[in-house]
Amino acid sequence: MLQIPIAEIDAHALPRDRTGLDPDALAELQSSIASGGLRMPIEVFKTETGYALISGLRRLTAVTNLCALRGTTPEIAAFIRTPETLTAALAAMVEENDIRHNPSAWERARIIVTLRNSGDFDTLDAATKALYPHAPRPKAHRLRNVASVVDVLDGVLTAPEHLSERQLLRLSAALRADFTDLIVTALHETSANTPEGQWQTLLPILQEAEQSFDDPTPHRPGHPRRLLRPTRGVVVRREMTRDGWVLRFTGPEATGMLMELVMDEVERVFG
Repeated sequence: MLQIPIAEIDAHALPRDRTGLDPDALAELQSSIASGGLRMPIEVFKTETGYALISGLRRLTAVTNLCALRGTTPEIAAFIRTPETLTAALAAMVEENDIRHNPSAWERARIIVTLRNSGDFDTLDAATKALYPHAPRPKAHRLRNVASVVDVLDGVLTAPEHLSERQLLRLSAALRADFTDLIVTALHETSANTPEGQWQTLLPILQEAEQSFDDPTPHRPGHPRRLLRPTRGVVVRREMTRDGWVLRFTGPEATGMLMELVMDEVERVFG
């Protein structure tokens, strides 16, 4: 264990499984360190330019803030570790945070995707097994399914770490059922920018997907039944409601003469 200058520590050398620090929890930790000192050193490993943080992002942040307030030398107690690979370093971070922080299902799965994208593993299954080698099979299966949601919807969902594991597993099932284009289109088109609002937008789609699980109608891959993309600037989306179905037309050409032609055809068929 060493006292290390904070300026020599790269807190973001590894992708973190925290998408944010809770300000109330950080303030509580900072107050505890101010009164009783740092009880648990952070973990780092040596790099060519200094040190890379493995675990202890909240502790590092709290000590940094305290040093700035007190005008003291910014340094922190740290254990020096020697991980052999990036995977080993990430696994150590995941294990420590699982014990101390209990990250959300999204945060856990996001690290799996990050590890797969690093090039060391070809599949999400392999990355999941490397990060969670001792996880029971059902837990590993859930983690891998949530990782498939992160792989598709990272950057599209707002604050996805607030979604429960059950919600993310419902999304995973819908993606596997060939509702990916519909989900992505709905999220891009909705004006909702909160997790709750986006979830309400997705609910009819998820319900349709879940209803399709028992649908015996054959479906050829590559020929989605739920999302049509005409070449004339219109997206047509079919939505299930309590009373039946709604066809929603959006896009730059979803007005004027084209829609008159569509309505004429509907009237011809049903009138």
